[in-house]
Amino acid sequence: MLNVGVKAPDFKLPDQNGVEHTLSEYKGKKVILYFYPKDNTSGCTAEACNFRDHLPQIQEKGAIILGISKDSVKSHKKFESNYDLPFTLLSDESTETIQAYDVWVEKSMYGRKYMGIERSTYLIDEKGIIIKTFQKVKATSHVEDVVKEL
Repeated sequence: MLNVGVKAPDFKLPDQNGVEHTLSEYKGKKVILYFYPKDNTSGCTAEACNFRDHLPQIQEKGAIILGISKDSVKSHKKFESNYDLPFTLLSDESTETIQAYDVWVEKSMYGRKYMGIERSTYLIDEKGIIIKTFQKVKATSHVEDVVKEL
């Protein structure tokens, strides 16, 4: 993971509606930038719904949520619709941003090794500086920790 105190890498990625977003456009706001493996899977759904359910507390603290995965814009749109997700989901099919944030790692399932996203969250301050990292997080419980850190 990237270190606390460094400037968060900027990016330009499409959201679930095909609209391009950059990190720099959120200067002046705290950003919860969370990386997750796959839309519409049990762990990722639990995590996204937990962020959704904590949105009032997050907004109260002046922060916004951006979720990033390798899934397509179309997949993100379906994920958003299925679970009424009221925040931005960014598509990084090339994994360029995922790699820039050092969360593209070798994983293993049933003895098979493959590359994938390590579920991780960055808390970025109003100036674009990383102020907290959450690595190898539990999908069902780490949102409360993020809210406390705000």
